[in-house]
Amino acid sequence: MIGRFGPYGGSYVPETLMYALEELESAYSGLSSDESFRKELGDCLHSYAGRETPLTFCRNVSDDLGCRVYLKREDLMHGGAHKMNNTLGQVLLARRMGKRRIIAETGAGQHGVATAMAGALFGLPVEVYMGETDCERQRLNVFRMELLGAKVHPVSSGTRTLKDATSEAMRDWVATVGETHYVIGSVVGPHPFPTMVRDFQSVIGRETRRQVLDVEDRLPDALIACVGGGSNAIGLFYPMINDDVTMIGVEAGGKGTAPGMHGATLCLGTPGVLHGAMTYLLQDEHGMVSETMSISAGLDYPGVGPEHSMLRDEGRVEYAYALDEDVLDAFSYLSRMEGIIPALESSHAISYLIKNADRFERDDIVVICLSGRGDKDVAPVAKMMGAV
Repeated sequence: MIGRFGPYGGSYVPETLMYALEELESAYSGLSSDESFRKELGDCLHSYAGRETPLTFCRNVSDDLGCRVYLKREDLMHGGAHKMNNTLGQVLLARRMGKRRIIAETGAGQHGVATAMAGALFGLPVEVYMGETDCERQRLNVFRMELLGAKVHPVSSGTRTLKDATSEAMRDWVATVGETHYVIGSVVGPHPFPTMVRDFQSVIGRETRRQVLDVEDRLPDALIACVGGGSNAIGLFYPMINDDVTMIGVEAGGKGTAPGMHGATLCLGTPGVLHGAMTYLLQDEHGMVSETMSISAGLDYPGVGPEHSMLRDEGRVEYAYALDEDVLDAFSYLSRMEGIIPALESSHAISYLIKNADRFERDDIVVICLSGRGDKDVAPVAKMMGAV
């Protein structure tokens, strides 16, 4: 069924949004195979965003952990994260649809920054919803968005994090759907967003597949990526989903497994409806969405993309979680060992490999998606470590 991943996905939205979703599905279906659209997007990804991104062999980490470790360097994209792959595609699509205004939600701020950049490039005004808690811990990205011409709306409701920012953005979209395109930042939300965002992010996995074959003459043994909404992970996994490659998604373990102390949706959640899609989410016995906690603003979300939910049930992808204290250690470890400061989100994937290095052999090839750079996290991490 279109828009479904097994029992997950769908479009659980008000009737006022159904026309917009059908319009978007029709436009994307036509333009995704349109040669001029594909060429314009490809040119933007290359000349503006900096694709393709390198595959970096980590010699010191490989010697230390006992396997061949590579990083897929999405941190070297313009804007500092993988988010630009999606925002360029969606804003270009919105412009071709004749939309006059762009809105977005953001947690860590990287999606907001990437949307602001794409809006500036294509001459469309951008407004971004961001929880007040995230505004505080990601002040640098708030300033970057404003510098790029975007208007940032701090959200004070609920937990004041990504869930609430997403809810506010959807309310805006319902009220202004005729002129507005909502650039959802991950593989979440109603159809066609999970499919569309996955397609835009699959450039990560296509490049990785070819690059590993070029340097190793075989496919990787394992792929590891952090999972919040799940766009960098599905972007890495999808082009190799039918290959004999182990795939591991790492969620936010926060302070532990008690309710409200983590963001480990696939590991500890149950199926339900959130933000327009059937998926795994964190909820209580009454079906109320639970609070979340994570050192990483980008993973502080109680849901996940519906395709990940299907892959979890099928057993095709392994899902685990990393605790905040181990994520901090991984953040310092990669910085010290390779001279590369990772985003806290990406540090979850690094933490998994450090803690589970003994499952890999010396010649095993392990690729970690370094979904973003850690510039945005240096100040809060320094504060946590007592350095300032």
